[in-house]
Amino acid sequence: MKKLPTLLLILSCAALMACGKGQEISGHSIKTAYRSVKSIKEKLPPENRMEFQVSFWTIRDANKEDEAFLDAVDGKNPIEIVETAKGIYQQRKAAGFQAYDKYSSWEEMISEFGKQRLGQDKRKGSTKDEAGGQGDNVLYKLQ
Repeated sequence: MKKLPTLLLILSCAALMACGKGQEISGHSIKTAYRSVKSIKEKLPPENRMEFQVSFWTIRDANKEDEAFLDAVDGKNPIEIVETAKGIYQQRKAAGFQAYDKYSSWEEMISEFGKQRLGQDKRKGSTKDEAGGQGDNVLYKLQ
C-alpha cells in the first residue's frame, strides 16, 4: 500500500515533464518535427503564426540535409525558431541571396507572405473545406 503513493508521485512527475515540452519542436524525425510544428502553430496567437511558419521553413530551406535540419530545430520553442530564422535571413541578405533582394527587412518579408496568404485564401475560399483541406498549408517559395 505504501508503494501506491510513490508510484502516483512518479507518474505525476513524468506527466508534468512531458507537458512541459508542448511548445518545443521534437527533432527525433522529420515526421515528428512537422507534427510538432503543426501542434505549436495551432496554439500560437493568429498574429504570430505566419512568422513562425515562415521561420520554420526558412530554417528547413537553409538546412537541406535532414540531420542538420533536425539538429537546428530540435528542442526549440517558437521564439527561438524565429530568432534562428532572422539570423539566416540576415546572413543570406548580406550574401546577396536573390530571393531576399525585394525585401528591405525581415518584417517586410513576413508582411508580404501574409498578404500572399490572404490572396490565396480569397481565391480558394476562406475555410478549410472550401479550400480542399489546404487552408493550413505552410509551404512558401523562398527561392
